[in-house]
Amino acid sequence: QVQLVESGGGLVQAGGSLRLSCVASGSIFSINNMGWYRQAPGKQRELVAVINMGGSTRYADSAKGRFAISLNNAKNTVFLQMNSLKPEDTAVYYCKAWRGTSTGTSIGNDYWGQGTQVTVSS
Repeated sequence: QVQLVESGGGLVQAGGSLRLSCVASGSIFSINNMGWYRQAPGKQRELVAVINMGGSTRYADSAKGRFAISLNNAKNTVFLQMNSLKPEDTAVYYCKAWRGTSTGTSIGNDYWGQGTQVTVSS
């Protein structure tokens, strides 16, 4: 099993920045992709950014140019640097890990963290 713990959320003003962290533990070699998803009240959970263990990244259109996903392999941690935040970025952000492809094809289980709240004020 893989355990994921997110941190780094908080309250910021529009235009500000936050960096989210997700620490993976357990059977970490069972995964080769990690990503960030978010869910705002009344909306479906949506992809924000994905990174595979080779370093390839993919972003939602809403995140391109503002957000950056990265890995610290030594610490089994994935980050999401969020800049130029907008009120519409307000959501609970979830870390996800899986084995498969960065497009979402999964082999075996998907693992999710508990989420961290990001609130962006006007």
